[in-house]
Amino acid sequence: ADLKSACTKGSVRTVKGFGEKSATKLLAAIEKLEARDERVLLDQALAEAEPLLRYLRAAAAVAKADIAGALRRRKETVSRIVLVAAGPSLKAVRDRFVRYPAFVQVEERNSRRCVARLARGVRAELNAAAPGDYAAALSYFTGSKKHYARLEELARAKKITIGPQAPRTAAGKKVAVKDEAQIYRRLEMQYVPPELREDEGEIEAALAGKLPELVTIDDIRGMTHCHTVYSDGKNTVEEMALAAEAMGMEYLTITDHSPSAFYARGVEIDRLKAQWEEIEKAQEKVKLKLLRGTESDILEDGALDYPDNILEQLDVVIASVHQRFKMDADRMTRRLVRAMKAPVFKVWGHPLGRLVQSRPPLACHMEEVLDAVAESGAAVEVNGDPRRLDLEPRWIRAARGRGIKFLISADAHSTQGLQNLRYGVFMARRGWLTRGDVLNTLAAGDFMRAVHP
Repeated sequence: ADLKSACTKGSVRTVKGFGEKSATKLLAAIEKLEARDERVLLDQALAEAEPLLRYLRAAAAVAKADIAGALRRRKETVSRIVLVAAGPSLKAVRDRFVRYPAFVQVEERNSRRCVARLARGVRAELNAAAPGDYAAALSYFTGSKKHYARLEELARAKKITIGPQAPRTAAGKKVAVKDEAQIYRRLEMQYVPPELREDEGEIEAALAGKLPELVTIDDIRGMTHCHTVYSDGKNTVEEMALAAEAMGMEYLTITDHSPSAFYARGVEIDRLKAQWEEIEKAQEKVKLKLLRGTESDILEDGALDYPDNILEQLDVVIASVHQRFKMDADRMTRRLVRAMKAPVFKVWGHPLGRLVQSRPPLACHMEEVLDAVAESGAAVEVNGDPRRLDLEPRWIRAARGRGIKFLISADAHSTQGLQNLRYGVFMARRGWLTRGDVLNTLAAGDFMRAVHP
């Protein structure tokens, strides 16, 4: 802001060699940056949006409020926080929004819409609606554009107009809708959960009555893929166990890194046995079942990073790539196929190794690898670390189509990291997964039998 002011006033021209033309170019660059929406990770967007939503809902002037847009659809990154709020007075709703203490600047304001910037740079957009228009506005501003365009086509065929206000008939008569489900019923289709609204087959499935009942966080009975101080985790086995139990979990897998992950203090065989003893001691202090496992590196040649006689003594094996990401697609495919066909049951951990916004997925022939997973009877992880969110939904659906089973994991490196579970559930829902697709919806005994190496 100070630099923009200096450019506008011309005071930057006091710097030697910095003329009026340069100041004009700099000002244009600043304004371009200001116009750009800063993309943030899903968890960062929710960390900003949820307090704002609570603030709105706490006001007497606000009858209803919800998150909309890409954030409601649980996209990996979000360019702005979109909210819909309703109340008898649109002005009172808008006034409540713009007084939010964390805003540094209100950029736009009109009769139904306000845009303000938060301190970290992300924009928040409020769309105000009358109470009778709320369901229609929430559906409209949730999107996606492609999904909503398909709904508009269906509505036109039935001589109904839909949009940010309540639907209307061809005669202009208002159609009362209490919630989004009524809008979908009016179009003679199933309600489509927000995570599926991408025009990727959900319209056809909803019209045919074949949308799956998506997995929920309440379906998850066990916490999987958890690290402790034995490798690169921050908490002890007992601390992780107590935290998972407090969340209502029935079991917890301890899956510290294997020896090749030296950068993460990978667990050598002698330390692995010491860890097993600690797991036994912690088991005495908790009711949930503690399972001993590993996150075994998939080595360059596709072998797993413990001998078979060690892997067979574990309750669960997660097999992941942590090094040599830049192999060409043919070599990486051979590496992964060999790992998936290893004679022990394993879960393919954070399968494509991506880090959202910073590292692309591994190059491989994914269809061939998924065929190998299906043939071997292995499972695939849906990783809830907000930096990973791996697999992405299109590949989850491709795996599901092959009958492959899944784990939804927290990839927790601390007790706080256990909260990552919800992000894994978000991605699983975007991938059309049901409770029956996910192994850690099983009770402890059934889960142990399903994943035993």
